[in-house]
Amino acid sequence: MKYALVTGGSRGIGRAISIKLAEMGYGVLINYQSRSEEAKKTQEAIESQGGTAETMQFDVSDSLQIETALAKWQESHPNEYIAVLINNAGIRRDNTMIFMQDEEWHTVLDTTLNGFFYITRRLLKDMLVNRWGRIVNVSSLSGIKGMPGQTNYSAAKAALTGASKALALEVAKRNVTVNVIAPGFIESDMTKDLNEAELKKHIPTGRFGRAEEVADLAAFLVSDKAAYITGEVISINGGLHT
Repeated sequence: MKYALVTGGSRGIGRAISIKLAEMGYGVLINYQSRSEEAKKTQEAIESQGGTAETMQFDVSDSLQIETALAKWQESHPNEYIAVLINNAGIRRDNTMIFMQDEEWHTVLDTTLNGFFYITRRLLKDMLVNRWGRIVNVSSLSGIKGMPGQTNYSAAKAALTGASKALALEVAKRNVTVNVIAPGFIESDMTKDLNEAELKKHIPTGRFGRAEEVADLAAFLVSDKAAYITGEVISINGGLHT
C-alpha cells in the first residue's frame, strides 16, 4: 500500500482530499494540530467506505513535533514510505499592514511556509530513493493576485509557489512531481466569516467552489496521468482571476 500524508486534513479541503486519496487506494495519514474530534470524523468517513486511515497529531510549524510523529510512524511501518504529500495546513490572521502585529505575521508564515519546508524536507529522501513521489501544495488566489488585509497570507502563499517551482526542478529526474493548487473562494471553515452573497457577484460562475472539486484536482495531480506535469500552479476559482 502507498501512503499519503495530508496536513490540515481534519476538515474542509484537507478532509475532502483525504477522503479522495483513500478512494484511490492510499493509506491516508490525517494530520491535525488540535481538532482531534474533526480528525477522527475524517478517519471514520474513510473507514466507513472501506479505506485505510490514521490520525497524526503535530504542529507543522514545529520541526521537532514533525520528526517525533513521523519517526514513530516509520517504526511501525519499516518497509513503507509516504509517497504522497499534500501540504494543505494554513491559517488566516487577517489585518491591514499598518495594524498587523508581529504574531499575526509570523504565525501565518510559520504555518504555511515553514510547515512546507520542515515536512517536505523530512519526507523527500524516501521519495527520491524510491524514485516516485507526489507533492501537492495548496496555495491560494491570495498568493497570486494579493488580497487587502492579507499581506501575511498573500506573502506566505506566494512564497509557497516560488519554493514549489524551485523544488520541482530539483527532483524531477527522480519521478517526483511538485505542483501547486491555488483555490479561490471555497466553502469551508476558512471562508465562513466572509460575505458570500456579496463575493459571489464578482465570481463569473456565480458561486463558491466545493472542497470536493479541489480534491478532484489534487487526485489528478497525484495520479500517473499527471506524471508529466510538474512545477505548475493550477487555479480553481470559478474564473475570478485567470
